[in-house]
Amino acid sequence: MNPSASGWIKKLLKEVADSDIEHVDSIAFYKQLKETGFIYGSNVKVLPYINQSFDFTEEERSKVNVMLCFYHNHVTITKNNSSFIEYLVDYYKILGEDQRSFFQELFGEKSKDKLLENMIHKRIHIDDNIISKSFNYFLVNALLFIDVLGYNEYLNGEKNIAGYVNNLESALESMVLTVLDTKSNKTDYDENLMKLFESSMRQKETDINTYEDVIKLINDPLEKHYLIDLVCMASWSDRVIDSAEKDFLNKIKDDLNLEQNVIDNSIASINDFYKNHKAEVAFLSSKNLAQSFYDNSSKIVSRLINRNRKRLIKELSESKEAMKLLTASTHRNLSDDEQKKVQQQLLDIFKSIPSLAIFMLPGGALLLPLFVKIIPKLLPSAFDDNRIDD
Repeated sequence: MNPSASGWIKKLLKEVADSDIEHVDSIAFYKQLKETGFIYGSNVKVLPYINQSFDFTEEERSKVNVMLCFYHNHVTITKNNSSFIEYLVDYYKILGEDQRSFFQELFGEKSKDKLLENMIHKRIHIDDNIISKSFNYFLVNALLFIDVLGYNEYLNGEKNIAGYVNNLESALESMVLTVLDTKSNKTDYDENLMKLFESSMRQKETDINTYEDVIKLINDPLEKHYLIDLVCMASWSDRVIDSAEKDFLNKIKDDLNLEQNVIDNSIASINDFYKNHKAEVAFLSSKNLAQSFYDNSSKIVSRLINRNRKRLIKELSESKEAMKLLTASTHRNLSDDEQKKVQQQLLDIFKSIPSLAIFMLPGGALLLPLFVKIIPKLLPSAFDDNRIDD
């Protein structure tokens, strides 16, 4: 299943239909979801209900996780999986009645599964420019779980679903930014997190402005767990939640009538997640733009090459000079002239593989050294005597 290609939602539904997802209660499912990083806005893995063999990007992991959330809500509330796509499309259409929604332009699509694919893509994909996106730390919407909570309310008969979603988003965002604003010494983590939440917002103005407003609005158990986790994420800085922040969390606990273990588990979860995945969570690091561009470009190139492995080997086998030079690159550095020949022949090859069109963009040639570095690993083992299989 490729979440970046047409038809992926139907393929996902076929895979998840054979799982036990409908037997998992909401709190247990939420805990699994938190372990993927979805709640923290950084999807480091996908939920364990589909084939895990595909090499997903972070954006693709986010798409898969949010669809599995919607599906879990649907099958646990309606007790069947029929009309799932139709229900979810109708839900987003109701949200689209608000003129501020950015889904309005999509509603001309006749096929509901294709429309839903476009909606999910539009909802998650903050930046459509692949070059600019390489400089953007914040690829995934930090408040996407609000859509899931809204779908839950929609299935349970909430009439003013657009109002519910807007008010909940405003309430949670207001609470998080309040926590961040009260810090006298903001770290890079705090500044990056504020940008993440601000870029995730759709609704900018509501009547939910104070702590008391937020507490009155939060009633559902999942809403309460989500609020606590977001406050923990906002409080966490320099790998610690200090005593004043713990006091604030305890106040929320009392006002929401929660058990102490909810706070303790939330603090432990954020600490464990960031400890185990620091290298994968963009806003935990403060890389300069050039380093960020190189790292993201390297990941993009590596993934594209591996996804087109068979076609690339076939094309290279038909280009004897490129094959000879790439083979030589496994045991010596190529000369400038040799590198130019490789680049020119590789560009010709890329023209025949549409998904590698990134190399055709202005500046795309800058990525060719990354390709030359990666490609020897794709060649048959006979060409690389020093290759060690993982």
